[in-house]
Amino acid sequence: MANVSRRFWFTFPTRTQVEKPIIWQMSRKFPDVMFDIRQASVQNEIGIMAVLLSGQADDVTAAVEFCRAAGLQVDPIEKSVVEG
Repeated sequence: MANVSRRFWFTFPTRTQVEKPIIWQMSRKFPDVMFDIRQASVQNEIGIMAVLLSGQADDVTAAVEFCRAAGLQVDPIEKSVVEG
């Protein structure tokens, strides 16, 4: 299986998700998936993060599904014309 790198917006839609260590839990459950937080804005009631996930395609997909099951909204970041 090939390694992939995919970029996502993770939205923490409620205070409950903002206060939980969901990214840490994901990193413990999927130790072969590397993550890089590229940008983040976290307020009391909502949080938004741009995250790069790298690893085996199946592992990255499973990590995304884990985050969705934890209550995060996960959307792919589309490449812009400037980025290539």
